[in-house]
Amino acid sequence: MLAAVLLATSAFWAPATFAQDSKPLVIARNIDLNSLDPHRAFCDTCQIYNSSVYESLLTLDKDNKLIPLLASKWEGNADQTSFTFTLDPAAKFSDGSPVEAKDVKWSWERLKNLKGSASFLMDNVASIETPDAHTVVVKMVAPSSEFLNISAAPYTAVVNSKVASEAGAKADADASTTDNAEAWFLAHSAGSAPFVLKSYEPNSELRLARNDKYWRTAPALSEVVIRQTKDAVAQAQMLQSGTADIAMQIDPDTAKTMTGSDVKIETVPSYNFIYVALSPGAKANKVPLTPEVREAISLGLDRPSILDFTIGSEGQLISAPIPLGFPGGSGFEAQPYDVAKAKELLAKAGHADGFEMEAAFPGMNVYGVDLSLLMQKVQQDLAKINIKLDLQPIPFANWRERVNGDGIPMTAVFYAPDYYGTSQYVDYFAMTKGSPWSRRAGAERDPSVLNPKEADLYKAALAASGDEAAKLWHQAGEEMIKDRIILPLVSPNLILAYKSDVKGVRYSACCNLPLAELSH
Repeated sequence: MLAAVLLATSAFWAPATFAQDSKPLVIARNIDLNSLDPHRAFCDTCQIYNSSVYESLLTLDKDNKLIPLLASKWEGNADQTSFTFTLDPAAKFSDGSPVEAKDVKWSWERLKNLKGSASFLMDNVASIETPDAHTVVVKMVAPSSEFLNISAAPYTAVVNSKVASEAGAKADADASTTDNAEAWFLAHSAGSAPFVLKSYEPNSELRLARNDKYWRTAPALSEVVIRQTKDAVAQAQMLQSGTADIAMQIDPDTAKTMTGSDVKIETVPSYNFIYVALSPGAKANKVPLTPEVREAISLGLDRPSILDFTIGSEGQLISAPIPLGFPGGSGFEAQPYDVAKAKELLAKAGHADGFEMEAAFPGMNVYGVDLSLLMQKVQQDLAKINIKLDLQPIPFANWRERVNGDGIPMTAVFYAPDYYGTSQYVDYFAMTKGSPWSRRAGAERDPSVLNPKEADLYKAALAASGDEAAKLWHQAGEEMIKDRIILPLVSPNLILAYKSDVKGVRYSACCNLPLAELSH
């Protein structure tokens, strides 16, 4: 058995006991909620909500180490195909009923069968057994050294199955068509976490109240209000005027304008990044995007200049589509900038005079980076190697439809982790058959983009653990760099802006902003 067996005490993970605050804490941010149903939710605000109102079996500490939550101990077999969790017998839902193995089984089967955006987290689960009320045994389809990290993701929320079932929630194989509980979740919650849903007004605010029946250390805050505030300037104004306690999406330029001894600004590295992507199989391509052409495009990007132009010292360059700080994500060489070699490659490919290329992308500001301005810089860079970009900023919904349909020759977009684990990046970005970006790259129309080495490395990494797994993830990252389909550019820092009397603010790899640790 793996040495992954940990015993819990109530104080192992819990924040220090605080004097309870009666004043609501107000957070200003763009509320990007797609759902308050924990198994349909999939967004940044969803991570905050799910981890505050529901609980997973495990969670992460400040150093991204797994620690107990609903599970008091856990173990996995040597070949990473079976995991056993023992639930803490003290765990209770907000209605006072016990959290039992049947609730875990029901919740995880529902997550899988709803077929929502986060359902992929359960794709490798073959079966879930509950030999008694406090034991959950998960059997995998194939080895998965990532499953313990997945079980700490807020999307694996454990729901009170009795309460949710009575509200129309289903976990059966046909749940995607028979479950009708999403509307109920807009006004109710059924979790075991420190907070409960108090109210939600779309495009206005999300209000959480302290769970007075919480089974661990009670949160200090009696109420948390997340108030819809679309842009950084408005968030900064709310913070400085005292109408908000935390502003969550402040960009570097706005942060420089914020003054006052009662406002605290912290900058921390994030796991988010922005990238350019190419689609050799896009129907709008005017020339074949061969490996030589893709390499030329990569060589034509002046990445240090792009970093200076977008976020400067408030971020860092990233070479592979694996975040710095994730297993296997460090140690990649900086990607070269070489105009002469780029032109040589284009001439060799028969494009000495260059060509025109469509570049459609979401017209939005993300992590402090305006994608339109970013792509103007990319346009200027590629003009030096005689590639003329036709920039087309479009709404995100339209972008999604196009990139998943006929494809887009070149685009720019962003990625934030769904859990603390590297397999998600290979799942998403590798040129393996059926992966999201192999489809967007047009693998069905141009199978040459597929890279079988990545599939082998992925399988091997999931069967390994620790340093050996990290080494294999790094090798997969090297292969994804060689594909030159995904061209990562910058990883913006995260700016934490809050009133100086607010304590416990931190960025979490699993939960975004852990509300239970806050006080003021």
